[in-house]
Amino acid sequence: MADLRQFEALRAVHAEGSVTAAARRLGWGQPTVDYHLKNLERLVGSPVLLRSPRGSRLTPVGMLLLERAQDILTLSERAIRDARELTQMGRVRLRFGTFPTAAAKILPSVVARVNDLGIEVDAVLEEVPSLVERINRGALDAALVYTVPGYELPFRPHVATVEVHRDPLLLALPTGHRLAARSSIDVPTLLSLHDERWLFAAAADDPMDTIVIDAFEAQGHTLKVAIRTDDFQVMLGMIAARMVVGLVPGFATGGAHPGIVLRPIDDPRFVRSILVATLAEGSPRGPSTAVRQLVAAIRDGFAALPSGVGLE
Repeated sequence: MADLRQFEALRAVHAEGSVTAAARRLGWGQPTVDYHLKNLERLVGSPVLLRSPRGSRLTPVGMLLLERAQDILTLSERAIRDARELTQMGRVRLRFGTFPTAAAKILPSVVARVNDLGIEVDAVLEEVPSLVERINRGALDAALVYTVPGYELPFRPHVATVEVHRDPLLLALPTGHRLAARSSIDVPTLLSLHDERWLFAAAADDPMDTIVIDAFEAQGHTLKVAIRTDDFQVMLGMIAARMVVGLVPGFATGGAHPGIVLRPIDDPRFVRSILVATLAEGSPRGPSTAVRQLVAAIRDGFAALPSGVGLE
């Protein structure tokens, strides 16, 4: 197994151009640097240095190892730094924004995990446009948001995002609808619903609605938006009453919904990408150790969800 000191020696030789200079940089003896590099060469079965009277440079194998080693050393250094900061920081309060359906599914487990680390969470439940605006102006430490493929949220450059979950979008139809017997819906069949009354989110620029509107407009159809609501129970009630049809995220559904059938759409565009937004690593402040722990807890919260959650 590789030793981190082997990677440190490799990085130092590449930076300094010789084993002697690398030893000075690291504060090691030259034999120690040679020892770790020789062990690394034995491990990979190939030379990692080309030595000459003018110094040393990495072989192609050495350069490949260095590329991977940079990531490993950065993660190792960050882990030590985060552990030290976590030990020293005491209790910390974070401002965390999320959309309501995600809060219902994972917020309890996330809060419980980070609370054990001394991190308190002040949660704000809002829709995506408001969450984007809040984190852009620094009013939140982290936000859980969503978008769909091809539609970028208007984050400022100092905000970074990481995907934590992919959520299928399902067509919700009333029982007895002409398409209810189908096991799935392809795009041409979806487009046949251009004369239906549709239910959309309260915000006019919700990404889930935009992908539907654009798909229909590409075929020359303008949809009839009959109802706008962000209340999931209202949404299901209106569909069950045969007043509207609409898309619902698989993540938001669960259990039986009398009067409603949910059908997957056979197109990879119809998926919701759930993202955590924080300050970018390269920004002046950057994400704190506490924020990184929060992001890790969110990742684990989604990973712990049962396979196929929301699809029953």
